[in-house]
Amino acid sequence: MSDPAGPSPPTGNPDALPTRSPLPLSASQEAQVREIYHCNVRNKCADEVRDFAACATNRTFTAPFVCRAQRRAMNTCMLQFATQAEQDAAREEWFAKIDQRRKERELKEEKRKVQEKFHREWWGLDEQGRRIVDKGGKKDGDK
Repeated sequence: MSDPAGPSPPTGNPDALPTRSPLPLSASQEAQVREIYHCNVRNKCADEVRDFAACATNRTFTAPFVCRAQRRAMNTCMLQFATQAEQDAAREEWFAKIDQRRKERELKEEKRKVQEKFHREWWGLDEQGRRIVDKGGKKDGDK
């Protein structure tokens, strides 16, 4: 007979769990979390990335051979910081900035509405985007 409370969580190391987030995210939200994660890892390995980029500049076919030491140093650094803990930190950062992103969206929407209102007034349009005609049969702006 199964447990009515559901399956028990695995005991042991909590870092072994896939994620500690209680909420599932959509694909676009997961992409935003991954972008934060990759940005954090690149920032921690900025010196190694810069060294590899400087070596690989103006090289095409020879870059993998000439810049092997810099590439290995960069990859070693990235693997060192590409951990589940770093992914969890990126997820927590994403959740911490929910309010900030909401405020940015609201400001963007307000700005869009102001610009739309200006556009309608400038061109003499009503709410549906049709030209406003005065009672004399002339369109707004005609003489």
